[in-house]
Amino acid sequence: MKRILPSLLFSLLFISPAAFAIDGILPAVTVTTTPDGATQYSVTMQILLLMTAMSFLPAMVIMLTSFTRIVVVLSILRQAIGLQQTPSNQVIIGMSMFLTFFIMAPVFDKIYEEAVKPYMAGSANIEQAYNIGKEPIKEFMLAQTRVTDLDTFIEISGYQNINSDEDVPMSVLIPSFITSELKTAFQIGFMLFVPFLVLDLVVASILMAMGMMMLSPMIVSLPFKIMLFVLVDGWSLVMGTLANSFGI
Repeated sequence: MKRILPSLLFSLLFISPAAFAIDGILPAVTVTTTPDGATQYSVTMQILLLMTAMSFLPAMVIMLTSFTRIVVVLSILRQAIGLQQTPSNQVIIGMSMFLTFFIMAPVFDKIYEEAVKPYMAGSANIEQAYNIGKEPIKEFMLAQTRVTDLDTFIEISGYQNINSDEDVPMSVLIPSFITSELKTAFQIGFMLFVPFLVLDLVVASILMAMGMMMLSPMIVSLPFKIMLFVLVDGWSLVMGTLANSFGI
């Protein structure tokens, strides 16, 4: 968390009285070119860009990290057990968020060390920090994206000059990554669903043989499914499987 919070809140360091008042007038939004060819943005422009990025932060956390796969798998698991509201949505989202921080910790640390820290120290401007900071997350996304999904969106986009992973633009990589994550999540969810489905079929067959056709098999099988899940240490297995699916 000590790496994540500075990465999310480092824009606050730029908010100072000097940034907002020069003779009582808001500084102009300017973009200049330094002698070495780099682009230098005014403080006002930097604040504008950073606050805009902060508004997209929830979407980025959900779609550019491991969050999507985790929350979908946990939702399918709840459905497979037969519990409609337990764990609650808040618990599932909280579990998914903190497991996401655990899985993404190496990526966040790398972004902090290579992009955020130099930017806060003044040794890199915002454009350089962005170009450096996007590489770790891009590398993570490429490692989790299927080639078929990537090829599909490259073909749809019409890009012809993509010869390596470094040439893949974020506009193509993001939808490819999301599609791959959903596919992987449903595959894991299917594997989790099968044992509980088998138990439902066994209970339904026994009830049919006993002539108890008016009794819902779901009600009878629910305590057995919960007991089975607890006996096999299901939460530990599910969390470990999700972490290992990202190469952790």
